[in-house]
Amino acid sequence: MLRTHTCGELRPLQAGEQVTLTGWLNRRRDFGTLIFIDLRDRYGITQVVVDSTTSPEAHAVLAEARSEYVLKIVGMVRVRPEDGRNTNLPTGEIEVVAQQAEILNPSKQPPLYIAKEGNEDEALRLKYRYLDLRRARMQRNIILRHQTIKFIRDWMSARGFLEIETPMLMASTPEGARDYLVPSRLHPGEFYALPQSPQQLKQLLMVAGFDKYFQIARCMRDEDLRADRQPEFTQLDIEMSFVEQEDVLQLVEPLMTELVAAIVPQKHVLSPFPRLTYYEAMERFGSDKPDLRYGLELVNVGEIVSESQFVVFTQALANGGQVKAIRVPGCGNYTRKQLDELSEVARTGGAKAAATLSIEAAGVKGSIAKFFTPEQTAALVETLGGEPGDLLVFVADNKDAVAGGLDKLRREFARRLNLADPDLLAFAWVVDFPMFELNHETGVWDAQHHPFCMVNPADVEKLNRNELEGVRAAAYDLVCNGYELASGSVRIHDRAIQQRIFDRLPYTPGEIQRRFGHMLEAFEYGAPPHAGIAPGIDRVLALFCDEDNIREVIAFPKTQRAEDLMMHSPSPATEKQLRELHLDVKVEA
Repeated sequence: MLRTHTCGELRPLQAGEQVTLTGWLNRRRDFGTLIFIDLRDRYGITQVVVDSTTSPEAHAVLAEARSEYVLKIVGMVRVRPEDGRNTNLPTGEIEVVAQQAEILNPSKQPPLYIAKEGNEDEALRLKYRYLDLRRARMQRNIILRHQTIKFIRDWMSARGFLEIETPMLMASTPEGARDYLVPSRLHPGEFYALPQSPQQLKQLLMVAGFDKYFQIARCMRDEDLRADRQPEFTQLDIEMSFVEQEDVLQLVEPLMTELVAAIVPQKHVLSPFPRLTYYEAMERFGSDKPDLRYGLELVNVGEIVSESQFVVFTQALANGGQVKAIRVPGCGNYTRKQLDELSEVARTGGAKAAATLSIEAAGVKGSIAKFFTPEQTAALVETLGGEPGDLLVFVADNKDAVAGGLDKLRREFARRLNLADPDLLAFAWVVDFPMFELNHETGVWDAQHHPFCMVNPADVEKLNRNELEGVRAAAYDLVCNGYELASGSVRIHDRAIQQRIFDRLPYTPGEIQRRFGHMLEAFEYGAPPHAGIAPGIDRVLALFCDEDNIREVIAFPKTQRAEDLMMHSPSPATEKQLRELHLDVKVEA
């Protein structure tokens, strides 16, 4: 080994020992005769001092060294003087007096400032990701990722689960996003798909008799990216046999609770996790992944305003829509400009606009106040629990636009008013999702999650009558702080029921056989009842690390355009590669 100790482990107990340290030059202070450097590795920072009168050769080396040079230092540990200690460092009570110094590798001037966070463009950070990863925050995030995955592996193994790897090259599956396709050299014109998830394979493992399966699974989806999406991501894939929905929830809840306590003990969790139906979540919060750290709940005021003179409200109701509102405490003094901004926020959620009323001691004011009778105004204030100084914010539109607009407004007000405790992880279960959703572009019904979800037993008759709009799935999501962390369901294990679901989706008999024939056949060989779930590890870690974007917890992520700026991918294939794969590339002008 080139070192005897890391840069994070020396303490006063080692005073008087000769040690060898290696690492990067984090910071350098030159006082002529004395040079001080901070030597850094992933374990920490140790201050090194060299004196030209006692160690001239080492002094000459460190005089030449610059930021991010890789160094080797041999020296004696000594306790720092009382007034020279650094209480911000675990090693701050000691320093190493250099006797020998060696430059193992010089460094060009880095394009990023490593010693502290800068305001660099994200593209620059991703281009030089190997430098960005040297920073303390990024190292903390990646180390915490390792600790999280290790905890999960140990926890699942201790409960009898087997980690089983599934293929990365497989057939295309209906997971709701585009597949990444891989052309086959040996089978001209045919393609593998990279897995969007191991959904079918883990179900087949249940048929195989491995009743407790898990995998730290890599998944790929070719979809438009957001802060919580990447083209490739990692999930904890779980499947169990001879279980019901409650068994899955009772497994994952303590996993998350104990994981938080072990990895981020400064954060707290409310237990047991609240449970909301999909309908309740949408009605109260306008979202199927609500942030429960604050109130601002949606209230339906359609009945109150249905007889008002405000045509925007009455027309929305006449068209089968809704009028809902939230009460925002302490924002009744908003300016005209601030009120106009609220409509812009609502539009990002799909609504046309937002209307407001400010509550004052003498009554309410606002551009829409004149359209309501005193009785209607009083009913609105009472129903919304309004008090002087509050702002009432309304959205009138179709159901989806009302939910989306008020969800955006609710989140925006929480941000402005600092309503969300950053150290609270407000987990909740959302259950009873719709089994099907209408694709408004094609006019046909699709599976909302995937076609392998079991129908809620109470809705089997609706399915038989082809009343798809009212059919619920035995599906459940784990949400936290406004993010969906996991999605799961009880699976279909009976061929006849699975066939019935396929028949109600936009698949031809030939497509069903080609894409799902292996599943249908497997269900004829004694498939056990089974269920599962798949928490997204990247999203969990983003919450643990207080990061807004999952790129910050992934070592080598892609940009929002799904590009790797460091390795310049995607990139064109060579003519030789294309010939071997029997491909012609047509580039649109």
